[in-house]
Amino acid sequence: MKEILSPSEAQKLVLLSQRVLPDIVNGTAIDTTLVSIEHLGYVQIDTISAIQRAHHHTLWNRNPEYELSHIDTLIESKQLFEYWSHAAAYLPMRDYKFSLPRKEAILKNEQSHWFQKDVKLMDSILKRIENEGPLMAKDFEHKAKLGEWQSKPAKQALENLFMQGDLMISSRKNFHKVYDLTERVLPNNIDTTCPSQQQHIRFLISSYLRSNGIGQASEIAYLLKNTKTLVASELKEMHESNEVVQLSVNGQLYYAFPDTLNLVNTPIKSQLKILSPFDNLLIQRKRMQHLFDFEYKIESYTPEAKRKYGYFSLPILWEGKLVARMDCKADRKSAMLHIHHLFFEENFSFNDAFKVTFSKEIAAFKRFNDCSEVKIHKTTPSALLHTMQSIS
Repeated sequence: MKEILSPSEAQKLVLLSQRVLPDIVNGTAIDTTLVSIEHLGYVQIDTISAIQRAHHHTLWNRNPEYELSHIDTLIESKQLFEYWSHAAAYLPMRDYKFSLPRKEAILKNEQSHWFQKDVKLMDSILKRIENEGPLMAKDFEHKAKLGEWQSKPAKQALENLFMQGDLMISSRKNFHKVYDLTERVLPNNIDTTCPSQQQHIRFLISSYLRSNGIGQASEIAYLLKNTKTLVASELKEMHESNEVVQLSVNGQLYYAFPDTLNLVNTPIKSQLKILSPFDNLLIQRKRMQHLFDFEYKIESYTPEAKRKYGYFSLPILWEGKLVARMDCKADRKSAMLHIHHLFFEENFSFNDAFKVTFSKEIAAFKRFNDCSEVKIHKTTPSALLHTMQSIS
C-alpha cells in the first residue's frame, strides 16, 4: 500500500534530507565539511567561475563555517577523492570501492568515456609518472595545431588512465589536475575489493535515498549507464522485504526509507538560501519541476538575446519554496557583486520578512565571493528594483 504525500510534505522530506537548511555546526568546520560530503555522497565540480565555483558554493550552503581550503585539505589527508558520479565530483574516500565498477568497465572497454584510447601513449605517460612523480597535462609537450574543441592527445590519455583507475588526482594547482599513480594516492587501509552488482546497486539506492529523502529508479540511476533496470528491480525487492516504503506524490511513485517519513513532523526553518545551479538538490531538473513546480535551465550556453533569466542564474530558496532566481557575477578586482537580474516567480508574494532575510543572506554571500559591495541592475517585476537596491 502506497502512502500519499502532499507536494509540501514531499518537499519537506527532500529539503531536510538534503541538509540545505543546516543547524548550528557541531565539531570543527572541516569535520562538518567532510560529514556534509559523506552525507550527500558527492559534490559536483564545475569550472564556471562567475561566482565561487559550484563545489564551494554547495558546501558553503550546508556549512556556515566553510572555508575554500577545506577540499584541498581533505584531498591531502586522503579523506576525499576525485572521480565521476553523474559528472566530475568530489567523493568520500570511504566510498572508493564503489567507483570500481565503472573503472573496470572502462578498462575492459565495456563502457566508454570521452576519448578513444591510444594505448601506446597511455603506457608512455604511465611510465613517466611512475618515474618522475605527479604530473599535469601541461608537463607533456604537444606542438601540433588543435581544432577549437580538441584537447591534447596527452590530456586525453591522462583522462583515460584516470577513468579506468590507473591514475588518481592527487591535488590541483590553480584548478589544474595533478595526476599520480593510484597506489600512491590511496590510503593503505582502503578497501579495493570491487563490489558485486547487487552491492553496487544497493549502494546507489541507499546513498540516494539517504541524501534526497525520496526517489524513483530513474532518479537514482541518473546518467549512470546500464543501471536503471537493475535499480528498479532491487527497489521492488527492498519494498517486499519492508526495507523501503512506496509513496505517491502528484500521482507518481517514489521510494523512501521508513524513518524518513518521521521528517514530515519537523518544521522548515524560515531560512533563505542562494543555491548553486549544480547543487545536489537541483541537479535533476525534471525532478525539481515535478516536486517543486520549478522549471529551471542554465542559460550559459543560450545566446544572450534569448536568455530569460541571465547567464548564470542562482535559484533562491525561501521558507521551503523556490521563489526567485538571481543572475550575478563577482568582480573580484572592484570587489563588487553584480546582480544583473533578480527574477521573482509569479506566485511569490514579496513581504518584509523576505526583505530582511534576503539582506542578511546577500551580505554573507558577497563576503563568500570576496566582495564588499552589491549592485542590483534589474528586477522582474521592475517595480521591486528600488526596494531591492535599498536593502542590498
